[in-house]
Amino acid sequence: MRRRLLKLALLSPIALSAKMKFSDPKPTFDNPRKWLIKLNTSDIHVVNHTLGGIFNVLKEYPSDTLKVAVVAYGNGMRALKKDYDKKTLSRIKSLMDYDVEFVACKNTMATMGWTKKDFIDGLTYVQAGIAEVIERKVAGWIEMTPYDQ
Repeated sequence: MRRRLLKLALLSPIALSAKMKFSDPKPTFDNPRKWLIKLNTSDIHVVNHTLGGIFNVLKEYPSDTLKVAVVAYGNGMRALKKDYDKKTLSRIKSLMDYDVEFVACKNTMATMGWTKKDFIDGLTYVQAGIAEVIERKVAGWIEMTPYDQ
């Protein structure tokens, strides 16, 4: 049994992992990768899984070679409100310290009767979150969500 466990441990992804191999052109300060994430749910499990995915990816890239933008709209805006789960908001603020941009939709705010003072500090505001997603994709941002919503 011990040999079998040892073999499994040696074959695990953690044991096999090596440094990340980057595709050409390699990400650099002048030409970083640009990752776009849509946040359209306030489900705490989805939000936290998404945040965890962002943390994990940030660890793989050298400093300043990856830009990350999370565009919240619809129900996803609730995750950026001051009255959302405190632990999750702390994780969001931590990601902001690593220059992850959180973008908030003014159209959703208007529909729900919310104002900027209802939200955490440090957000970027755009009129339409969906339009922001479209324009960033046109500008070369890669849209991927670490948690399939």
